[in-house]
Amino acid sequence: MATAYYSIVLDKPAEAVWRTIRAFDHYGWAGVAGETIIEDGKAGDQVGAIRCFTGADRTIRQRLLAHSDRDRFYTYEFCDRPPFPIENYVATLRVAPVVEGNGAFVEWSATFDGIPGEIAHWSEHLSKEGFGRWLAALRRL
Repeated sequence: MATAYYSIVLDKPAEAVWRTIRAFDHYGWAGVAGETIIEDGKAGDQVGAIRCFTGADRTIRQRLLAHSDRDRFYTYEFCDRPPFPIENYVATLRVAPVVEGNGAFVEWSATFDGIPGEIAHWSEHLSKEGFGRWLAALRRL
C-alpha cells in the first residue's frame, strides 16, 4: 500500500480553517473550477454522502466515509474508478491547532494500491500536484 501526503501551516485559527473546508460539498476553496453537488439530498457532512464534482474534462464521484467536527477531519474514497491508475484510494483531510501563534496545521493524506513501478510516481503526483496545489489555494483564500 502506498501513501501520498502533504501538510501546511496557516496563520488562521484551526476552527476558522475547518469552517472553510468542513462541508464535503464545498470544494471551491481548493481552487478547482467546476460544480460540486451532493447526490440523493444528503448533507455535506453526512457520512455516506456522495460528492459529485464536474470539471471541465471529467466527473469524479467520492463517498464520505467519516466526518468529525470535534477532531476536524473527514475521510473519503472514490466511488468509481479514479482518474489515474490506482485502486483502493482512501484520503483524509485534517486540521489541527498550532498553539503558538493560534494557527492551523492542515494535512492531507491518502493510501492506495497501484501498479508496481508506478507507485512512487503517483504518490509524488498526488502529494504535490494534488494535495499541495489544493492546500496552496486554501492558503491564498
